[in-house]
Amino acid sequence: MNKIVLKVDVVSDVVCPWCIIGYKRLEKAMEMFEEAVTFELHWHPFELNPTMPEGGENLREHLAKKYGTTLEGSIAARKRLTNLGAELGFTFNYYDDMRMYNTFKAHQLLHWAKKYNKQTELQLRLFSAYFGEQKAVDDTEVLLEFATQVGLESEEARVVLDSGLYANEVKNIETQWISQGVRAVPAIILNEQHLISGAQSAAIFKAQIEELVLAVI
Repeated sequence: MNKIVLKVDVVSDVVCPWCIIGYKRLEKAMEMFEEAVTFELHWHPFELNPTMPEGGENLREHLAKKYGTTLEGSIAARKRLTNLGAELGFTFNYYDDMRMYNTFKAHQLLHWAKKYNKQTELQLRLFSAYFGEQKAVDDTEVLLEFATQVGLESEEARVVLDSGLYANEVKNIETQWISQGVRAVPAIILNEQHLISGAQSAAIFKAQIEELVLAVI
């Protein structure tokens, strides 16, 4: 039996905790269909903090300023995310001096990585680098380190970052998704038909995939 091909578009940011949780839940749902469906995964850029200066800002201070998050609220949220991550096999390693970063460079690198079929691998590596390893994902040298770790060529990656080769393309893609109503992430679109907003449960993803599969059979 030939497998059904299902396109999955994921709009996300590498410093968004709910994006990795949403993806891990989606991944669990996709695994349930691995014998019948081939999933074509495409990652798309979204910047939570497009005006953030290089070097970032203390995460707690940033959240307090942007959302009014209290210290108690921050502690509770970090504990909840850490527990959710553990359930899904992902490590959140929050710490007091953790910083929020601008991710425009990271998105340019991810856009380039798609050419070599390394986009998902690099995306997941950057999630782990930021949330689990306390890495500054706005730093060129840090980004180059992880690009090479997933098998991408270091010097070409440096050219991509130093030249801004894909900067306009990334900005245009961000604008396109915003114009289509994506105002928060994760936003996951199945077969260009079903928009699923937020880190929904694996059961919800399963139900939507099942609906699409049954429509094709």
